[in-house]
Amino acid sequence: MDARSFRVPGTIHFGVNAVNQAGGEAKNLGAKKALLITDKVLASTGTINPVVASLKDAGIETVIYDGVNSEPTIAHVQEGFELFQQGHCDILVACGGGSPIDVAKAVRVLATNKGSVEDYMGFNKINKPGAPFIAIPTTAGTGSEATMVTIITDTSRDVKMLIGSPYLLPSVALVDPMLTLKMPRGLTAATGLDALTHAIEAYVSVKAQPLTDILALSAIRKISTFLPQAWANPENLTARSETMLGALQAGISFSNSSVALVHGMSRPIGANFHVPHGVSNAALLGVVMEFSLMGAPDRYADVAEAMGLKVKGLSVMDAAQVGAEKVKDMIQKLQIPSLSKLGVTREKLDEVVSKMADDAIASGSPANNPRKATKDEIIELYYAAL
Repeated sequence: MDARSFRVPGTIHFGVNAVNQAGGEAKNLGAKKALLITDKVLASTGTINPVVASLKDAGIETVIYDGVNSEPTIAHVQEGFELFQQGHCDILVACGGGSPIDVAKAVRVLATNKGSVEDYMGFNKINKPGAPFIAIPTTAGTGSEATMVTIITDTSRDVKMLIGSPYLLPSVALVDPMLTLKMPRGLTAATGLDALTHAIEAYVSVKAQPLTDILALSAIRKISTFLPQAWANPENLTARSETMLGALQAGISFSNSSVALVHGMSRPIGANFHVPHGVSNAALLGVVMEFSLMGAPDRYADVAEAMGLKVKGLSVMDAAQVGAEKVKDMIQKLQIPSLSKLGVTREKLDEVVSKMADDAIASGSPANNPRKATKDEIIELYYAAL
């Protein structure tokens, strides 16, 4: 096979109380003053307190920006960057779901590169490494703590800008399952299925490679087994830990291979209907899998086997179909609503679906799908997901 690159954060701490490593790692990075990017819920509930305490114990002052209250936007990035500059901060720490981490990645770029965040839409347009950055996820889903991408919404154009560069990889990732114990069931389901989507798409992507395959299949095993347990019993620390480890593996995997058609179609849903990313992925995953099976039935059969399904004796295509049915069943049992129940009306979809399909294709992700989808087929899939 051709030579491939494989990149991960410089250091990953995983496990109970990993968050307590924040101060020591920041000190190792030469930091004196941190900008902590989070959201108001995590700030008000005290979830960020161990982070602040660890930084303080290491002699590092902390400025807090808790304005990331939704999907990350250009406004959030601008506000965070202004605080970073005004506070004379020298390190970024993000504590939260994918949104605070994505905002921190974008602020990191602006700290050392000229221009605005819009200038960096696309891949490999960032010229210089950013400020040191520690990512601390509080959900088991996005994998953003281990990826080379950030997604920032331009609300003026209703476009989710994907920015990709090795310079976006966090310096350090602190992955602590204790931080996920307070996640409500709906968020547990949405973020967990987001991670499952990452793992499946990384494995079936045309850019998959042996290292990503190992991690993707492991992630599929862990998430399909333990996500329902974490959803049913939120205080089950073993289930939380295994789901979070699966999400981390999925993040590393797709960052080094790619996502595919589900993600390409998901971003325009978020931009036009403001549906959270994980929920829109979950709503699309089943129908897109069924569409894609014939493009790589052997790969989808492997997915079914990784989920623990009994596929011995079945044809490859039948095994692939069993896997797709299992995924659809899991989505239903975890109570993820259809797009129509998320406020995506047929009338509104009629108005924007052509542009959504164009935006999906322009993102580049659908090109990685094992079965290539035309614009008309993408439009049909949007309606099928209703």
